[in-house]
Amino acid sequence: MNSTRLSLACAVLAALGVACGPNANLGDGGTADGGAITDAGLLPDGGRATVPTISMVSPGNASTGVAINGTVSATFSEPMNPGTLTTISFRVTTGTPAVTVAGSVSYARNRAVFSPAAHFAANTLFTASIDTSVRSANEIPLQAARTWTFTTGSVVIPEMAVDLLTANNFVVLAKSGIDCVPTCAITGDIGVSPAAATAITGFSLNVDATTQFATSSQVTGRVFAATYAVPTPSTLNVAISDMEHAFTDAAGRAPNVTELGAGNIGGLTLTSGVYKWGTGLLIPTNLTLTGSATDVWVFQIDQTLSMGDGARVVLTGGALAKNVFWQAAGGITLGTTAHGEGNYLSQTAITLATGATINGRLLAQTAVTMQSSTVIAVTP
Repeated sequence: MNSTRLSLACAVLAALGVACGPNANLGDGGTADGGAITDAGLLPDGGRATVPTISMVSPGNASTGVAINGTVSATFSEPMNPGTLTTISFRVTTGTPAVTVAGSVSYARNRAVFSPAAHFAANTLFTASIDTSVRSANEIPLQAARTWTFTTGSVVIPEMAVDLLTANNFVVLAKSGIDCVPTCAITGDIGVSPAAATAITGFSLNVDATTQFATSSQVTGRVFAATYAVPTPSTLNVAISDMEHAFTDAAGRAPNVTELGAGNIGGLTLTSGVYKWGTGLLIPTNLTLTGSATDVWVFQIDQTLSMGDGARVVLTGGALAKNVFWQAAGGITLGTTAHGEGNYLSQTAITLATGATINGRLLAQTAVTMQSSTVIAVTP
């Protein structure tokens, strides 16, 4: 084919979006001239995988006056593999030579957050970096590493509420089961995943005609399980992931107060803040939380949380249950007729004894067990 005819043919093919020319390669996703690859090749389902990038960081590069109780975050162009976002791939350092800041990394909704284990030092320069070992959900490495700096001031900003994301749609959410010794009174939706509907016991469930949920005379709301019809399984899968992210977020907050009362806070009155115990936490008598409608309490408990029989959490001064977060690595137990306020996040089980009541949510990474209990969802 002479050059004129080749040029004409290429023009036609170009109009159709097809590469042409002696160096054209139509099967590798690259450019015709051997230049930069614009995508990462085919996915197993035949679609195209793109290369992830970082679209935004916070604090922004060279920011000053950053709050010492702040966090560092990066937003990605697409869903990422959370397992690749660690304190090795996402680091914060300070000083010369560089000293790594202790902390934890959480991920949800295309956003990774580094939470320091303690407040950042005041009036200090920090460097944040994310390397290319970070991969997308399609296992494509980050296009380029990112490094940026920020300088703290001396300000402590009010604590932000833990974002429960779609876990907020449930008053009781568990992974392995929800059990009620009748009669319970639950206001709001409940759900289990990956457990089947058979793991929800004591509720005398009536499956809806859609088979997407069930109802119960003890639940003012709907009952969901991973074995019900679509879209329920995927909805629950997201909610469980969001619950686990909320647990990690709450656990990663830098504490204002540690080991208060040597693990016994019965009878105390506490203002807002982040409280941490390396032990279990006991509330044998009434606990008062006092503050405004925007104040936030986060209680980090490395072991178990136990409320005594008849003990109550009392909110005063306008404090709201939606802004109270109890995060326990061990089990959470409320004694007979005890009353709790807030969002209870347990890495294991949550147990409510006879007549115990909650204004808030029960979010367990194993099971929730209730006995003639009342649980009422609070407004998000």
